[in-house]
Amino acid sequence: MAASCVRSVCRGRRVRWSFTVRNAPLSVSVRAPLHSPPAAAGSLLSSLHRRGVLKECFPEGAAQHELPRLLESGPQTVYCGFDPTADSLHAGNLLALIGLLHFRSAGHNVLAVIGGATAQIGDPSGKMKERERLTADTAEANGRSITESLWRIFTHHELLFCAEPARLGTAAVLNNAGWYRDWRVVDFLSEMGRHFRMGTLLSRHSVQARLRSAEGMSLSEFSYQLFQAYDFYHLHQRHGCRVQLGGSDQLGNLMTGHDFIHKMTGEEVYGLTVPLVTTSMGDKLGKTAGNAVWLNRDKTSPFELYQYFLRLPDATVESYLKLFTFLPLAEVEKVMEQQRQDPGKRTAHKRLAAEVTKLVHGKEGLESAKRCTSALYSSSIEALEQMDDAELKELFREAPFQEFFLEPGTTVLDACRRAEAIPEGPRGYQMITDGGVWFNHQRASNPEQVLIPGQHILSNGLSLIRVGKKNFYILKWLSM
Repeated sequence: MAASCVRSVCRGRRVRWSFTVRNAPLSVSVRAPLHSPPAAAGSLLSSLHRRGVLKECFPEGAAQHELPRLLESGPQTVYCGFDPTADSLHAGNLLALIGLLHFRSAGHNVLAVIGGATAQIGDPSGKMKERERLTADTAEANGRSITESLWRIFTHHELLFCAEPARLGTAAVLNNAGWYRDWRVVDFLSEMGRHFRMGTLLSRHSVQARLRSAEGMSLSEFSYQLFQAYDFYHLHQRHGCRVQLGGSDQLGNLMTGHDFIHKMTGEEVYGLTVPLVTTSMGDKLGKTAGNAVWLNRDKTSPFELYQYFLRLPDATVESYLKLFTFLPLAEVEKVMEQQRQDPGKRTAHKRLAAEVTKLVHGKEGLESAKRCTSALYSSSIEALEQMDDAELKELFREAPFQEFFLEPGTTVLDACRRAEAIPEGPRGYQMITDGGVWFNHQRASNPEQVLIPGQHILSNGLSLIRVGKKNFYILKWLSM
C-alpha cells in the first residue's frame, strides 16, 4: 500500500512534492511556555508565536536556544499526526495543518502522518471514556479520504498562497499502518517495550485523568503512548524528523516520544504545540463534541465553511485572522483598522472567511461560497442561475431535489403539488393566494399562473420553491 508521486506547481514554477501513502495519525503535545526566541536566531518561531500559532515548546528552553539554531542550520523535517477516526478532518485539525504549511513555506520538509494503525488503538488524550473501536477497514477507508483532503490543501497552499515557491520544502503524507504491518506483537514488546518505564507512563496527565474516572483505562489505550513514541522514532530514523507539531492536548504522548528517542539515539528532538480550537463557549471544536466543521465538501460545503468563519464573534476575528490565514501581521492590522472604521461592513470577517475557504476548497470553492451567499441572503436571481445542481443541493441540503418533464401549461399550483410543497385540496391553493409561496425569490400569489421561463424557471432549468420562511424545494425541469 505504498504509493508516491511527485507534484509540481506554484505559479508556473516547479516545486518538489513527494506524496507517499501508507496509513496513520498522531498528535503533539508540549511542555513549557514558548518563550519568544531572539529575532536573529528564531524569526520563524518568533513570527509563529506572535501570530498565536505556537503555544508551547518542549523541552523547556528549546525555543530560545537549540531549536532556533537547528531550524536556521538548514531544512529540517517536521511532522504532525492526524487520527482517521472519521473520513474527514475538521476545523479543529486545521490549525496544526496551517502550522505545517508555515514551516514548509520557510523551506522545511513536512510530513502529515495518518494513524491507520494507532487509530485502531484509540488516543485517550482529552477523552473521559474509551473511543468506539475502529476496524482496520474503516481506518483504511478514512485514511484514504483524509489523504485526499491533505493533498488538496497542500496543493491550494502551493498554488494560491505561495509567495516564494522556490523556498518551499517537500510535503509528504504517510500512514503508520505501513511500518507496523511487519511487526509481531511479541517482537515489538520485546525490542521496544523494555525502553519504557511504567512509573513515567503512569504519571502522564492524560493517564491520571482516566485512571481517576469511573470508567478507568484499558490496556489498549494505555499502550497508545508507546506507539506514538515509536512513530516519532521511526520518522526520526527514516526521515531525519526532529520536530513534532500537534495540539496542546498531546503533551504526554509528545514527552514519551522525546524520552524514547533520546534513550535510543542520544539525540535531542523537539515538540511544538498549537492551541486547541474552541467554540465561544470554550468547548473543544471537533467530532467528539458533535460540533465539527468538516474540511471535506460532502460533509461541510464551501458555503457552510465560509459562513462559519463569517459569523464568528467580533472579539475573536482578529486572533483568527492571525491563526488561520497567511496574511502578514501588518495586513491583519490594516484589515482590523478598516473593520473598526466601519464595523457594519464586517471587512475582517469576510476576509477571514474568504482566506480559509480558498485554502480548503480553492478558488472555485470560494466562488461557490460567494454565489451561495448571494443567492440565499441577497435573493440574487443571477447567482441562482449560475449555480449547478450539485451546488444547489449543497446550499439546500435538506431540500428535496426532484426532476420532472415540463409539460405545456404547467402552473404554479401544478409545480407546488408535484414537489409536494403544499397540501392537497383548498388549503394548498389558499397558501399560494395568501402569498406564502415563492419561486426563485419572487412571490407567486396566483396558483393558475403558467410557469414562465426566466421568472419561474431559471435559465439553468431549475426552480427554487420556498414555502414559508425555511421550507425549500428544488425542481429540475427536463425538456419533453
